[in-house]
Amino acid sequence: MYKSPLKFSVLGLPVHVMKNYPNWLLECLEQGRGTHVVTLNAEMTMQAERNLSLAGVIQNADLVIPDGAGVVLYLQCLLRQEVQRCPGIELSENLLQELGQLKTAPKVFFYGGAPGVAATAAEFWQQQVPGLNIVGTHSGYHSPEEEEILQQTLTQLEPQVIFVGLGVPRQELWIAKNRHWCPQAIWIGVGGSFDIWSGTKTRAPRWLANNNLEWLYRLYQEPWRWRRMLALPEFVLKACVYRLIVKNVNGAEC
Repeated sequence: MYKSPLKFSVLGLPVHVMKNYPNWLLECLEQGRGTHVVTLNAEMTMQAERNLSLAGVIQNADLVIPDGAGVVLYLQCLLRQEVQRCPGIELSENLLQELGQLKTAPKVFFYGGAPGVAATAAEFWQQQVPGLNIVGTHSGYHSPEEEEILQQTLTQLEPQVIFVGLGVPRQELWIAKNRHWCPQAIWIGVGGSFDIWSGTKTRAPRWLANNNLEWLYRLYQEPWRWRRMLALPEFVLKACVYRLIVKNVNGAEC
């Protein structure tokens, strides 16, 4: 039976909390319930404050998972919730593993990344999980005419799970605009996951991720991101201000 996940607010944006996200998505898949998955972190939260279109997409998403350490700490420290971080790449990997074990493998599509990256990522997963049914891939770099071909391809293939790696906020806006092409599909924005799966880039060592320092490794790999990383201290500052406001309000009520 369908059960709505618990929903909390992180600086005005929804975050859904549950113990097993892949199982919930498999249930959506079984019931043909179209689902847009957003993987929320501190950087996206700050982008949404300045990009109302992105904020609207997040508000209307069917599942918003706590991807970033900042979002998780917000839920743990300010809202007193027992929640674990769920990186979008790990959710996607777990889901792909599960899909490959089903008797009738759902159709999967990879869209995004530089030319050839999504195809290489698909080859990697086909080797890892032979039972997967990856029916197609498409680069994220293309002309408007090629996007029309992409639309026709998705409409004809009717994939049931579509991974979109265009980066934030492009992938979220693109999914919201075009998910009607396959209304019963699960659409997941996966950022740079195709780069990891194709071997183009590597993930941070586990010890960095476990200490909430994965962002530092990403900055090391892509120094040009330093301006975007300024969203992290901004997020912390806003969270502290929020806590002070809540404390004052609660104190006034007492």
